Amino acid sequence: MKKHFSIFLVLVSLLTLPVVALADAVVGDQVVTLGENLTEEQKKALLSEMEAPEGVEIITVTNEEEHTYLGDYIPKAQIGSKAISSSIITIAEPEAGLQVKANNITWVTEDMYTNALITAGVKDATIYITAPFQVSGTAALTGLLKAYELSSDQVIPEDVKKVANEEMVKTAELGDKLGTEQAAALMALIKEEIAKNAPQTDADLRAIIEAAAAELGLTLTEEDINSLIALFNKMKELNIDWNQVGEQLNIAKEKLTTFLQSEEGQTFLTRLQDFIASVFDAIRALFS
Repeated sequence: MKKHFSIFLVLVSLLTLPVVALADAVVGDQVVTLGENLTEEQKKALLSEMEAPEGVEIITVTNEEEHTYLGDYIPKAQIGSKAISSSIITIAEPEAGLQVKANNITWVTEDMYTNALITAGVKDATIYITAPFQVSGTAALTGLLKAYELSSDQVIPEDVKKVANEEMVKTAELGDKLGTEQAAALMALIKEEIAKNAPQTDADLRAIIEAAAAELGLTLTEEDINSLIALFNKMKELNIDWNQVGEQLNIAKEKLTTFLQSEEGQTFLTRLQDFIASVFDAIRALFS
């Protein structure tokens, strides 16, 4: 579980990007982040894997920084004691969207990264996260945070960083129970509906959450629903650009469509249909 929880720093640094940084940056600009505890040989290997150009700006990430960003959410023992994961960010053309790829990163999926980044208003960048062996990914996220703060004088407010990190944690936890693709799709559908029709009450939020779960054939516990209501209530109180969220969710919707059309997605839907059919058969048997 230690490497599972510590992965969130890769997300946290991305989420702390100043939104204006991507708008002001030059297309093709790159920043590399390297974990402090990599050996020199590992650093050279990762730079080669990333195809980082000579002279690219490199930022070092420490484990202490990881604890700074995750200490309020995750026990210190679970964050770990070494900064290993690394990343490279490339600024893309306007309206290109987010492209996230990961190697040797566990638990949190690329879709989960993309979905939480949308909440923070991040867009138009290619992101590659990697490590010399399987790790959580915390150092990479912390590094991305440093990289973007270095390139802009503006930062996303601390409360927005925290709620975006909380969203990632919640999505990954739901992924353990529902499936990673399903959990990411659920969060995307909820946010899409919030962007279209802003909920005014907890009852409105509950209706949105339950409808999204039903659309995907997912079963949420009362604890899950209440936790999501609390999370999205926090988002409602923040200065999040929901119009921007709605636009960027097209990325997540495309991934959702891909999942539902995939062999795994079709198997998921078939099992759901079979389950529903068995329920109706059981009901008929009661009255026969």
